[in-house]
Parts: sequence; C-alpha cells; structure tokens
Amino acid sequence: MTSDANSAKDFLESYDPKDYPSVALTADLVVFAVSAGTLNVALVRRGGHPFKGALALPGGFVGPEESAEQAAKRELAEETGLDLGSLTLHLEQLATYTSPDRDPRMRVVSVAHLALLPTDGSVLPRIAAGSDAAAAGWHPVHDILRSNDLAFDHSKILQDGSGRLAGKMEYTTVAARLLPDEFTLTQLRTIYDAVWDTSLPAGNFTRKMMPHLTDTGRKARAATGGAPAALFTASDGHIHPPLAKPAHSA
Repeated sequence: MTSDANSAKDFLESYDPKDYPSVALTADLVVFAVSAGTLNVALVRRGGHPFKGALALPGGFVGPEESAEQAAKRELAEETGLDLGSLTLHLEQLATYTSPDRDPRMRVVSVAHLALLPTDGSVLPRIAAGSDAAAAGWHPVHDILRSNDLAFDHSKILQDGSGRLAGKMEYTTVAARLLPDEFTLTQLRTIYDAVWDTSLPAGNFTRKMMPHLTDTGRKARAATGGAPAALFTASDGHIHPPLAKPAHSA
C-alpha cells in the first residue's frame, strides 16, 4: 500500500461524523394531474406532529441506502397508494430547499420533485392515505396557492412546481405528459388552460402547436352528435417560437 493510500486509510479511520452538525434529507413531491379542466395536486393530511392535521405534499426521509429519487417514488406509493408500476409517471427534480428553520424538529434539507400523471381529462388516478398520512386527496392547485396554508414550506415548493411546469410549457411539449400517449388538440389545449388558468384561442393555439405534433391517422371516439377528432402524439423538441403565457394568467 502506498503512503497516500495509508494516509487516506488513517484519515477515514480517525474521522468521526459526529464532529459535524447532523443534517437530515427528505424527498417531497409536487404531483400534478388534470381533470375537468382543473389542475390538481396530490396532498396528504398529516397524521402526526409537527403540523398535525395540516395539508402537506407527500414525502418523507431518504433512507441510508436510497437516492432522493428512489425515496420520492417510495414515499409517493406509501403515502398516496399510487401504483407506480401501472402508471406512466414523468418525474424530474425540482429544487433543493435548505432553509435552516424549514422543519421545527431539526435541520432538514428537502430535495423536491415534480411528478406529472397522465389522465384522459375526466378521471383522476385514485389515491388513498397510507404510511403516517391521515388522509390523501386531490386538490385544485390555484385554490391551494391562494390559501397559502400548507405545512412546512410546502406552499413555496408547490408555487415553484407550478411555476416550473407553466414556464416549461411555453417552450417544450411537457404538457403532453399530463395526457395519454395519443390525444386530441382540444385535450392538449385544456391542459394549457388548466395550468395557466386561462382560456386560449383555439385557432392560434392549433397553428402554433401543429409543427410539434404528429397525426397518428386515428380518430378519437366522437361525442354524441360530434365529428371524431384527430389523435396526435407530441415530439420531444422545443417549441419555437415559444408559446406566450398570457400576462393575466396565474
């Protein structure tokens, strides 16, 4: 063994982590789904202290053998009962929250994730409380943001998650992640309306989105008295020029 290797071995053997302040790590999730033209977020009702009885984002502590992403998926399944094996889930890291006083128990750093669940626009994935949650359910995002009444700093995390999604929808086709693989233009525009809390003109939206969509040649089942609508898939490219979120949108 070289002298450098011996030095490193001696250092690690004498190193005591207790000489440094402990910091716990959690993973929290902002889980969005759209139904009836409304953007919804999955929230749990806390069953224990701190913030007992308050609404919060699903999440929990990262285990010693887990990555933050692995913990996020585990906590989502445990606290909401969502079967991730049967759901198409878009998951991306949102931000890291490090304020020293964000948790009254101890110093806790949270790695927050943004999750998008596809729906047909009418039925939300079923969720049920598990783990230490007293209840779990879907809540309209814009109502929750206006109330600003979530546990910990979860109102801030939700605001950041909503802003991330709304912003990315201007220049990417991420909105399609909230829909089945094949969708109509009306369904896609409904996602934009729900997230941006607005009502976009159909003609202008179609003109801007069509270059980024592929017509499958198939048709959606027609509503009573209506003509069947074309079904599309979305590319993974950037929207250029980007769509402009209306200034009055939430």
